[in-house]
Amino acid sequence: MQVDILNIAGAKTGRTIELPEEIFGAEPNTHVVYLAVKQYLAAQRQGTHKVKTRAEANGSSKKLVKQKGTGGARKGNLRSPIYKGGGTIFGPKPHLYDFKLNRKVKDLAKISALSAKAKENAIVIVEDITMEAPKSKQFAGILKSLQVGDKKTLFVIPEDNDNVYLSLRNIPGVQGSLLSDVNTYDIVNAKVVVFTESVARIFSEEEVAEA
Repeated sequence: MQVDILNIAGAKTGRTIELPEEIFGAEPNTHVVYLAVKQYLAAQRQGTHKVKTRAEANGSSKKLVKQKGTGGARKGNLRSPIYKGGGTIFGPKPHLYDFKLNRKVKDLAKISALSAKAKENAIVIVEDITMEAPKSKQFAGILKSLQVGDKKTLFVIPEDNDNVYLSLRNIPGVQGSLLSDVNTYDIVNAKVVVFTESVARIFSEEEVAEA
């Protein structure tokens, strides 16, 4: 897959890069994408919900009336779930929602998500950006030049760059991420994925190494 490399003004630099078909030209598997997104969202849940059982509720433990001879139903104490302020039956307890996915399934999901974005022409490659200081306004101008300023964007860089990250973190609809941290949800959640040239080169180098 041949992609043009743009400069920060949004113009073609005259250079192109070949993205591997194994990653960007595969047939998307929507089911594994669903599983990966489901796992990511499940892992974000704290699972700290909790209610009191009848053993934990406040109230006297004294039996309300004698067991027999009243002509009515048997009654325990005020902590019984049938009374206001009593315990809750089968209420939620703290637990984790996360579940395991095999590494191959996660990798396939990520490849499927990237391939889907490639089919939608929603992948942009821009030359490496160097910023002397964090400037959100300047970075927003770059995104506008790339014609992605009004779209939910995932901006991927190869390594930590404080000036770039601090410049984009306050821009609405823009998420910055290291290549090593990108997950399927981030890709699916974005309308367009922007790779810096260094990130794109990493994909090409990996393809050469595998060959």
